[in-house]
Amino acid sequence: MTSAVTTDKSARPGYGQLLRTPGALSFVLPGFAARLPFGMLTISILLLVQHATGSYGDAGIVAAVTGVSMALFAPVMGKFTDRRGQSAVLLPVVLVHAAAVSALTALALLGAPLWALALAAVPAGASVPQVGPMVRSRWAAKLEASPLLPTAAAFESVTDEFTFVVGPVLATALCTGVHPAAGLATEAALTLLGGLFFAAQRATEPKVAPLSAAGGKHQSALSFPGLRVLIVAFIGIGAVFGGMQVSLAAFSNEIGNPGANGLLYGIFAAGNMIAGITMGAVAWKIGPRRRLILGYIGLTAAASVLWAAHSMILLGALGLVVGLCIAPALITGYTMIEQLVPAASRTEAFTWLTGAVAFGQAAAVTLAGRLTDAHGASYGFLVPLVATALALVTLVALRAKLAPKAPSRIVNSSAPAAAPAARNAANERGIGHRTPVTVD
Repeated sequence: MTSAVTTDKSARPGYGQLLRTPGALSFVLPGFAARLPFGMLTISILLLVQHATGSYGDAGIVAAVTGVSMALFAPVMGKFTDRRGQSAVLLPVVLVHAAAVSALTALALLGAPLWALALAAVPAGASVPQVGPMVRSRWAAKLEASPLLPTAAAFESVTDEFTFVVGPVLATALCTGVHPAAGLATEAALTLLGGLFFAAQRATEPKVAPLSAAGGKHQSALSFPGLRVLIVAFIGIGAVFGGMQVSLAAFSNEIGNPGANGLLYGIFAAGNMIAGITMGAVAWKIGPRRRLILGYIGLTAAASVLWAAHSMILLGALGLVVGLCIAPALITGYTMIEQLVPAASRTEAFTWLTGAVAFGQAAAVTLAGRLTDAHGASYGFLVPLVATALALVTLVALRAKLAPKAPSRIVNSSAPAAAPAARNAANERGIGHRTPVTVD
């Protein structure tokens, strides 16, 4: 059981203050261990299946099936987590995932046809444990209505991106230096051990909301329009991840240096991590909605030039810039969930966003795989450009949906409640940014 933390608003929100939150380290460290394998999954599938079939297109299909399966089942897992608790869901899920990945690995090594690999990819993706959303839900329960919430969102993004720095590099090293199946075998083992370790931390689990608190039933997070807009934005972000993974791997092969793939993707992910660290250390003077749109404009602009890179140095530099532009949109979107979706549906909301990234990644992996097979790596880089441009248009057109429907909760109960319109306008001008973040 967790409780909201009242934060000293005179102190600058920062990582040190965040990690001093009572009980935080008890779920932060196990949470990192449990999500590290997630960064290894897609690239391990790509490298193993490409080795077995000789086709990036076929490898992209299998990886895409995994991603789509995860995207479809993640919200279901999130909904069950909100209703039953994190440990009750996580324990069987990690066991199923380890078995499913082992089966996929065996089929690939035995030379199974594409349809069999795609079929085996369904349970492998559906059983990916949603540890990231579970950790975010623990932060939200601990820091409800606290100015440290954006810092927690930034910290989680940095943690995610650190796994995407370490994960692809580790998977590539294992697949190219040990055995093509070593990446998936390690992913399955780490998921099982890390997931069991995280599930054991029951003291910081968010309390399951009783049905009576939701009028006799749990309201789906998808019923809130702001979440639906964020899903579109996160699909575009996922397309960047997927397009980069396939296109960087193809580019590395084109220059005769397959091992460069892990380095190039690590530089891209490091840019995201650096930007995430900066995001969490800044006291923002503009509202989250404006930050989200500005960040997405930057991401689209950066993705628009990837296709023109024809050297490793230039592509590494451009990948770093793209990574730097992802964090503002990603972190801000996660931060906005606290006021767009009630606590009883929050884990489900986070899994919808995680699933959206996975879906965008899966679609991009498939399309970029076909394009790189037919025309080369440069064409694969067009996928992030088109996806982010379409998502940006949707985000701008539907930005009104990102406004909260109810007034925000304020930690200082002695302060008079401001009218929602006045508070939203003040937040856009940067007034009172030390108070809990509002959505506009």
